[in-house]
Amino acid sequence: MTQTETIQHLLADGFILVFNQDALDVVKTAGAVADAGFGNMEVTCRIRQPLAKLAELRRAMPDLAIGAASLIDNPSVLAAYNAAHTDDPLPSVDQVVDAGADYVVSAANFRPQTYNSLAGGVGIIPGCGTVDEIVTQFGLGANFVKIFPAKQLGGPTFVKAVDAPTHKTISLVPTGGTNADNIPDYIAAGVLVVGGSFSAIDKPTLAAIIDNQDYVLLTNELKAIKSLIDTARAAQYPDLNFAAATPADIAGATGRHFNLD
Repeated sequence: MTQTETIQHLLADGFILVFNQDALDVVKTAGAVADAGFGNMEVTCRIRQPLAKLAELRRAMPDLAIGAASLIDNPSVLAAYNAAHTDDPLPSVDQVVDAGADYVVSAANFRPQTYNSLAGGVGIIPGCGTVDEIVTQFGLGANFVKIFPAKQLGGPTFVKAVDAPTHKTISLVPTGGTNADNIPDYIAAGVLVVGGSFSAIDKPTLAAIIDNQDYVLLTNELKAIKSLIDTARAAQYPDLNFAAATPADIAGATGRHFNLD
């Protein structure tokens, strides 16, 4: 999948599900994601054996845009962690790309060297918490900028506050604490894509999904999230069909830039 195709999937979906549940099957979860109408899913490296799960998912669902998250793009920190976790090391950016990731995500910034090596190949979504980080990472080539932890940073209010002085050019992806109550507020603040984990599903329902391995129920919950996002985006951009639009179309209609050639 090309970088442009990956970004188009994310824009069409308006949502990135973060797979962070070892108790669920990664391929069956991705099937529920696809059945709900989404074309992407992100696998966090906080689960066990993330490389194996990425590779398994890549083989099973070749048309899905697959992300790898919770990456640490710092050799010293990565080495320190892996020295203490030899049974289940944290993969590098290069390793997740080799395993089949179409886009890479971090809670922190990516190094300039990473942009140089991955530019034009896979989607790059760094985590940022300040205006300086947002602008710097976008300047290096980020396609989107992840706002993390979004809830602790101030939620939609923070997004609106930083969006104005950056001239509403950079597409921000709030992640952390997003749910049905605040997703419409994020979209009203100018967000095109929202990141969210299973915490977007209420706890009793999620418990039932896990306990019963009920992927039909998971599909229905994800369909509700999709409907919520589709409705909110239609209200915000009534003349824009995200499902059919190209990134260039969306850039022209929203003023957002995605660092695509």
